[in-house]
Amino acid sequence: MPELQGMGLGQAIVELRGGLSGMLGWLILHTGIGAAGTWLARRYALQRNLLDLPGARRSHDVATPRGGGIAIVLALVVAAVALALRAPGQAILMTAFAVGTLLVATVGWIDDHRPLSPWLRLSVHVLAGGVFAAAMQHGFGNVWVSLSAFAATVVLTNVWNFMDGINGIAATQALLAAVAVAVALAGAGVWMLIALALAAACLGFLPFNFPQARIFMGDVGSGAIGFAIAALAMVAVARQGNGAISLMLPLSPFLVDAGLTLLRRLVRGERWWTPHTQHAYQVWARRRGHAVVTLAYVAWSATGVAVMIVMDGLPAIIMLRICVAWYLAAVLAWWWVQRLETGGNGTERVPMKKSSE
Repeated sequence: MPELQGMGLGQAIVELRGGLSGMLGWLILHTGIGAAGTWLARRYALQRNLLDLPGARRSHDVATPRGGGIAIVLALVVAAVALALRAPGQAILMTAFAVGTLLVATVGWIDDHRPLSPWLRLSVHVLAGGVFAAAMQHGFGNVWVSLSAFAATVVLTNVWNFMDGINGIAATQALLAAVAVAVALAGAGVWMLIALALAAACLGFLPFNFPQARIFMGDVGSGAIGFAIAALAMVAVARQGNGAISLMLPLSPFLVDAGLTLLRRLVRGERWWTPHTQHAYQVWARRRGHAVVTLAYVAWSATGVAVMIVMDGLPAIIMLRICVAWYLAAVLAWWWVQRLETGGNGTERVPMKKSSE
């Protein structure tokens, strides 16, 4: 490590130990915020009767508290404020990250209490994406990257919201995506720490949501997590350029399932913004249960993270070809799962398997 050159062996060991202990403390802190915050959110939801009730267009059959994702939002904001103070040079972009996350979380929190118009929620998502994109333009001066940041934040905010439908799936995918982004941001200091804070907070939340759900993430968490992952990924893109294309691999389960399901609903002329159970993960969960499906998605994304790490340093064109092949495989998997539905036409059915989300 160049920063240790010129030190004596003993001093170098002390520096390394200090860095590792500091990182461990950072992870423990945000795991604790995720766990304690979720516990408090569950108490609040029970007191306010803030429950998700079972229904034909839901994948659970037990009334369950919602809104636990606010704990993950709290961990992200704490991390962002601390790191903005630590790195003044990143304060503008870090503030925009925190503001965007809070905008998405706030409209989700309100929606968790009383349903809002989907167009109002989308308007707030667009505003949050615009705030972050403007800060990206200020920080990096690349119009295309800034426009991509705007699109990515709006898209992933809604993708995570769409895909938060069975026990553990949104939190486990967020944890793996955050780890992937942290790897991509290695050496980027505060931004890597934000990604690790997100992963740790998801880890703290998970025992309350998987394998049995004692509380759901809610719109307050799912949308904000999607926004945060997109924002962090775009910082990696701005720093690495084409080298960050491999981040598409661990995101593939959610992007393919949400994208193809949405496209099919649009083609059919359905009200695509309304609740439904047509995603591949929902179709599969009706037959195999929540835990099996969530773990299968975990296995796919974890493999994607591993392939991403192995791909590091390859020419961009090789990375692109691997990503295309990976997504084609994901499309085939989506098609196969959808064929499990009666008649292979993906029509909605009342959930068959007992579940908690």
